[in-house]
Amino acid sequence: MLDFRPIGYVIGLLVATLGFTMLAPLASDLYAQNGHWTVFLEASIVTMLTGGLIALACSNGVEAGLSLRQTFLLTSLVWLTLPLFGAIPFVIGATNANFTDAFFEAMSGLTTTGATVFSGLEALPDGIKLWRGMLQWLGGVGIIVVAMVFLPELRVGGMQIFRTEGFETSGKILPRAGEIASQISVIYVALTITCALVYSAFGMGNFDAMVHAMTTVSTGGMANSDASFGYYGEAVHYSASIFMILAALPFVRYVQLVAGTAEPILKDTQIHTFLMIIFVCVMLISAWVWGRDGAVTEIAFREAVFNVTSIITGTGYASADYMTWGTFPVVMFFFIGLIGGCAGSTACSVKVFRYQLLFASVKSQIRMIHSPSGVFTPRYQGRPITEEVLNSVMAFFVAFLLTLGLVATLLSLTGLDFITSVSGAATAIANIGPGLGSEIGPSGNFAGLNDAAKWIIAIAMFVGRLELMAVLVIFTTSFWRN
Repeated sequence: MLDFRPIGYVIGLLVATLGFTMLAPLASDLYAQNGHWTVFLEASIVTMLTGGLIALACSNGVEAGLSLRQTFLLTSLVWLTLPLFGAIPFVIGATNANFTDAFFEAMSGLTTTGATVFSGLEALPDGIKLWRGMLQWLGGVGIIVVAMVFLPELRVGGMQIFRTEGFETSGKILPRAGEIASQISVIYVALTITCALVYSAFGMGNFDAMVHAMTTVSTGGMANSDASFGYYGEAVHYSASIFMILAALPFVRYVQLVAGTAEPILKDTQIHTFLMIIFVCVMLISAWVWGRDGAVTEIAFREAVFNVTSIITGTGYASADYMTWGTFPVVMFFFIGLIGGCAGSTACSVKVFRYQLLFASVKSQIRMIHSPSGVFTPRYQGRPITEEVLNSVMAFFVAFLLTLGLVATLLSLTGLDFITSVSGAATAIANIGPGLGSEIGPSGNFAGLNDAAKWIIAIAMFVGRLELMAVLVIFTTSFWRN
């Protein structure tokens, strides 16, 4: 019999912590003197009391550590429970959202997807703007910890290849998982503060700089304006591109860098491949736009840099409506969104390392066909790739494509057109933010979708953010039997 008490205890503590963080937007509204602070006071009290009571009720079952099944269940339930409470300020606050829209926005925030159902963002109270940013920021650091501590141990999607990645560097053993998580959190905070200072130095107001730093470093993409980053100038665009790239690199490499060795970050082939993909895509799209316009301009290059970086990292900001650039850029944006950033970062989607493992396996198979008597072992970062890891990666790709097809089909059954259905499914599972088309593209939002479509997309965001397999295993009969 599965003991739910340890799971409930952890979830209760996290819910209570989420309620405590609501005091920050409360203070923001108090400072702005807009009278909206009572919303966060009510939401905070309800959330902290509920979380505290859940933790108290389950506190008698926390003597033993979590089993593998409990860890699987906890990892999923946290990302389902927190949006329920994160949605409260949207329901009782200035947005007056119904529960569907509020849950969609909260799920989008905590999964750092960045898809929004709200318009007129400039007119929202500061507290709501800050809360949207905080949800993404909390989700960003949360997913790093999950990716570096939980998913490798759960052995899903090939993540087990990183089981020792965070604990060894040049022969020196780094602190264990708990301390690794705390060090990553410190680096995450430092990167956020630096980003905010840079934004402020280049002309953003202090409040906007703080909120956008949160949504940049978390690669979340929620902005304080309907025009997203089209509202700001070139210096902010280049700065945001740099910080989006930094946030999409493995945070464990920053831990190792702080520990005194730069070798891992300099020799990481995943980072090399990721940066090369960005460079090639930026040059291709720049050349396309230059050829279309008949002139080589800085603005075309800047918009290519910003939007390519935004999509591949899953941030989802937009500085222009790239739907007007032509077919080639739109198709490229669709596919690079399915690549994603590096493992152990705030970035989303499939992740670069899985493509590297896939190509290494394909290369090995081709060589075996050419030389049947030879022994060819696929390698990653110079190390042999085990059959267990390859099977896990292949299972992930199959699950990803099947889930993408299923979600797209379900969305089409709600009445959405083909482009909206397919891009909506892709942007949800890959946690990118904007889709394609006039409705959910870079110049639109998800407000016009029917409730059924919003729920499908919200669940797809959740499944995609936890790397699919960690969620899908819960729906197998063997999980509940053993």
